[in-house]
Amino acid sequence: MRTILFKLRKQRCPGLLLALLLPLTASTPPAGDTTIPASLKWSERMALSIQKNNPEPWMIEFSKKPVWSYPQGLVLHAFEKLWRQKQDPQYLAYIKAYADLMINEDGTINTYDVGTFNIDMLNSGKILFNLYEQTGDEKYKKAIVRLRNQLKWQPRTTEGGYWHKLRYPWQMWLDGAYMGSPFLAQYAQTFNDKAAFDEVALQLMLLEQHLRDPKTGLLYHGWDESKLQVWANPKTGTSPNFWGRAMGWYAMAVVDVLDFFPPDHPKRKDIEAILQRLAPALQKYQDAASGLWYQVVDQGGREGNYLEASASSMFVYALAKGANKGYLDKRYRKVAEKGFKGLTEKLIQVQPDGEVNLTQVCAVAGLSADRDGSYAYYVNEKIRTDDPKGTGPFILASLELNK
Repeated sequence: MRTILFKLRKQRCPGLLLALLLPLTASTPPAGDTTIPASLKWSERMALSIQKNNPEPWMIEFSKKPVWSYPQGLVLHAFEKLWRQKQDPQYLAYIKAYADLMINEDGTINTYDVGTFNIDMLNSGKILFNLYEQTGDEKYKKAIVRLRNQLKWQPRTTEGGYWHKLRYPWQMWLDGAYMGSPFLAQYAQTFNDKAAFDEVALQLMLLEQHLRDPKTGLLYHGWDESKLQVWANPKTGTSPNFWGRAMGWYAMAVVDVLDFFPPDHPKRKDIEAILQRLAPALQKYQDAASGLWYQVVDQGGREGNYLEASASSMFVYALAKGANKGYLDKRYRKVAEKGFKGLTEKLIQVQPDGEVNLTQVCAVAGLSADRDGSYAYYVNEKIRTDDPKGTGPFILASLELNK
């Protein structure tokens, strides 16, 4: 907290500093008490555990030095949602500490290199909209515009789909839907960029068009338009398996962009329809006993497969939000509730001091010459506890279910 207060004094944010100096809310453990009460909702228990283990928010991704990257943005986006619900100033201060460390007064972003055209780098930009609204500090707006400008020049497929990175030519990945689309949709609403809404719809629709398997309703991880990659199906260009978190990224992207789309936008119903096609497929492959989903979603009984926390959290969030918002039938909230029960009973560990840990999170997975998208590849990637790709969505899922 002392570090955060120093940063706020340096940034001259008297309103926020005053809020921090006021008595903390009832959800915050008293000074000197590191116990996390079991009476709190799961979202706060996880958030306080993250702060306990990562005193500075740049540490969230097991980092040895501060970097601008998507896992920090994922968790801090969840903190923003928690702050909006609880109005506890410590959560906003935690978000601001990361932004102020990484963003300079001219809007340049430390460690960000636009030349890589890495769509992952846009995700952390989502936390800047609220910071700009709360403080009026122009550096946040400048950084937002800088990130938006990347997408204006992002390499594309012949149909206009964003490449995942410059070094992944002609490839669209489901991961990129979450990294870029909600950011661009929020930019479109905030700055009245109507053409950007069309761009968001195009990206989501192209991904479903090329990656959805009509037999299962599930989506493959990636698509190579050139069909030159070693992992690409020579006829369709798709990767060979249904990786859980890839579909989780996509499901969250679809449900989140709808927060910003105008009610009368001609493609809004098309985006809702994507979620309505995906939801029954997710329900079909939900593990009946645990309520969770497997790392390779459609091969639950196969040796080496495991119930994976990040995909399960993402699916719970997307289904719960879809039902709450009316995009999905209300029965999908029950599907989400079953999944969340599985998370808390099977994959959450509670320490004696109340700290909570999320187990069985796939550390990372991708597609390249040495990552062939095979079943063996996905189930043998490293598994971590408290990986932010799981803890962030777990908070979002809890908030959506108000648990």
